[in-house]
Amino acid sequence: PVGGQPKISPPHNPPPPTPPGPPAGRRELAELVGDIASRPMDRDRPLWEMSVVEGLDDGKVAVVSKYHHAAVDGITGANLMMHLCDPEPGVTKTVPEDEWRPEPKPSDWQMLAEAVVKFPTRAGIVGMLPKTVGVVAGFAQRRRENKAGMAIPFSAPRTPFNLAITPHRAVAFTDAELDAIKEIRSAFGVKVNDVVLTVVAGALRAYLAERDELPDRSLIASVPVSVHESTRHTAGVNKVSTLFARLGTDVADPAQRLREVAENNRGAKEEHEAMGADFLQDWSKYAPPNTFRLAARMYSSLKLAEMHPVVHNLVVSNVPGPPTPLYFLGVRVDGMYPFGPVFHGAGLTVTVLSHNDKLNFGFIACKELVPDIAALADAVPGVVAELLSAARKSG
Repeated sequence: PVGGQPKISPPHNPPPPTPPGPPAGRRELAELVGDIASRPMDRDRPLWEMSVVEGLDDGKVAVVSKYHHAAVDGITGANLMMHLCDPEPGVTKTVPEDEWRPEPKPSDWQMLAEAVVKFPTRAGIVGMLPKTVGVVAGFAQRRRENKAGMAIPFSAPRTPFNLAITPHRAVAFTDAELDAIKEIRSAFGVKVNDVVLTVVAGALRAYLAERDELPDRSLIASVPVSVHESTRHTAGVNKVSTLFARLGTDVADPAQRLREVAENNRGAKEEHEAMGADFLQDWSKYAPPNTFRLAARMYSSLKLAEMHPVVHNLVVSNVPGPPTPLYFLGVRVDGMYPFGPVFHGAGLTVTVLSHNDKLNFGFIACKELVPDIAALADAVPGVVAELLSAARKSG
């Protein structure tokens, strides 16, 4: 913090490798970020860390922030970074007089007593059953009609990145002009999120086609949806639901792909709203943590993700960011590139953050499943140019 000396504890993990010989470029920085993302976090310390990377092109400095998703979701993480920045240079921050201290670790007896007190709330699961039956019945009805060709979980085609993941990560990042995205949106009468999904779809189509691995059926993305403004739950910072979106990777024409993505998204949003913002969070309250952790470990060790149909191919998240320039310790922020978690069976995640006049794309994947992730990022400018050309021709 500015205005005081931070307390620095020796790291429990070995420091990450430094970029090879300054000045280092985007590829070298991406390799370093992948190494940082691959290291497990120390569970005996707060589940966040920051690394400062010097020696980049043009004298730039990168700050790599890493948070465990159990504590921070995309919206919360973006808000946190904005709170660490300033709208103008020259702002001096002061250290609060009262030092924050964590609550003491509870004893076994305290946790047992808390479990006993909270046990009656577990009975609420009975009340969830009628609602769940209604939601499932609604799903079945919409699936029978399925006029918009909406995405159906467990129906995604298998790709090379839909396998069990390893601990190793690879990242890449790129930019797109926000004005170009808005021009495409206006020309086709769609949402910015529709354009973002179509751009990601175009990059995936080019990547898989070049490797002769493009499925005949459309890839399906899991799209996180923030419910911070609509949920009734006040505790916690992870307030995220999800919907499933067809990406139209089986459609060659970019304009037609965008129209189909937009139409499918409208149906998916209606379905998500019918389910309600709190449905998944309501059920999560009744999941015994120890049982859930044991099941997750068994799912991982047995590589069960490779034995059942693919739920979804990847995660694509679009997070709204600051529309104005930001400064970090007096230095203007050139870009804020987000990277989300990857999962067994879905070893690729694309996160997009709007910042000032750009969209910052962050690609993260299991290194073994997507060995050339930079090719995905490199495809984005060409896809945006194709869509922009189609938008101007349509006008």
